[in-house]
Amino acid sequence: MAIQSTLFKIVLEIADMDRGYYAEHTLRLARHPSENNERMMVRVLAFALSAHERLEFGGGVSTTEEPALWRKSLIGEIEEWIDLGQPDPRRINRACGRAEAVVVYLYGGPKAATWWKQEGGALARHTNLKVIRVPAGQSEQLAELADRSISLQCNIHEGEVWMIRGDQTVHVTPVKLFG
Repeated sequence: MAIQSTLFKIVLEIADMDRGYYAEHTLRLARHPSENNERMMVRVLAFALSAHERLEFGGGVSTTEEPALWRKSLIGEIEEWIDLGQPDPRRINRACGRAEAVVVYLYGGPKAATWWKQEGGALARHTNLKVIRVPAGQSEQLAELADRSISLQCNIHEGEVWMIRGDQTVHVTPVKLFG
């Protein structure tokens, strides 16, 4: 018998002073059995940084044709494709051909740095690609905020992020590597 996904409910209040975006989102995430809390919370971080009324979670881990998150226009065109980790460069090349904007959030410490070192040169030809690294210790701290039903407050100011759950605060400083 196959292991089922674990469902998470996250109420996310976003105050993004950089973009002037202030909203509350109720997120229902299905965490794939192969996905850990760190990856799931990086998905939540990516959602907060690109929040929009039409941004939604894709199949991600379980579907090769969909990203972790995406935003489509009202007529179904892909406006933004967001992937996580160290995706296959062919996947990123296809995404750059299909979407107006593609964002990759690298996490995973030395493995992420090695991936970028190996793949960055070839991917740099894409003008619609942005690559952002989430520092290892910070993505691991985000994982500690995970729970099946939580309320998070996310404050974004001058490129820095504070994720707050009760009396726990995680400070994240995403590093723009490209784009």
